[in-house]
Amino acid sequence: MLSGRYVQLDMLPLSFAEHVAFTGAAWTELTAAFRDYLRYGALPAVAALAGDDNLIASYLDGVFNTVLIKDVAKRLGLADMAVLESVAKFLSSNVGSPVSAKKIADTLNSAGRTASVNTVDKYLRALCQSYLFYKADRYDIRGRQHLKTQGKYYAVDSGLRERLLARSSPDIGHVLENIVYLELLRRDHRVSIGKLAENEVDFVAERADGRAYYQVSASVLDANTLKRELEPLRKITDNHPKTLLTLDEIPRSANHDGIRQMHVIDWLLERG
Repeated sequence: MLSGRYVQLDMLPLSFAEHVAFTGAAWTELTAAFRDYLRYGALPAVAALAGDDNLIASYLDGVFNTVLIKDVAKRLGLADMAVLESVAKFLSSNVGSPVSAKKIADTLNSAGRTASVNTVDKYLRALCQSYLFYKADRYDIRGRQHLKTQGKYYAVDSGLRERLLARSSPDIGHVLENIVYLELLRRDHRVSIGKLAENEVDFVAERADGRAYYQVSASVLDANTLKRELEPLRKITDNHPKTLLTLDEIPRSANHDGIRQMHVIDWLLERG
């Protein structure tokens, strides 16, 4: 406590570099370590369970339910958890997609769960205040202003997200985007979704020493996919760094007219 005031420190799960150090993975084992990081998430206790699926599932379920019930539900004074959990599942299923309280309310109502826009908006704020989810607002690159509509939400941990969705295999593209978003937060960036006319840049990352732009894609080996991912970055006329992050095995010097392409593992470990 300083001068009668508390200092709040926001803590995130392990970065991939911390995960590698925590598990003692060798450099030759990075691909396997990253696969586990994608699948199980980044909570230290999960890393210590060394791939025991049953124990990890039980632990993640316990963490999620504890936060949802003791933090979010208690704060809101809820007795019925069904709508709150439905909102959390909707956010998890739509990581990397524009989301609004109205869109969620309409979806829940069509599925037979009564929820007003105001109620959903309250739940969204509570889920973010509990650090289960983070919201990234949109940024108009040309107009140089932050926008209030159609933000995106990212889960604090990919393992928690996958348990909530009960999937046997992760949605690799959205999980990658989620991991990059959290890493940018760890590196002290203010992170927004870039809007450029009809195009979108996955992330606009800003901090005191400048700005950078990022696109994230599982693979761009297909020429049409590569063109689609590069197009928004090419339309940005300033000279801030632009990076395309993928899982493709490429030379570290890969460059597309000033846009650097990197393997996401190299970027996470700050190699090259």
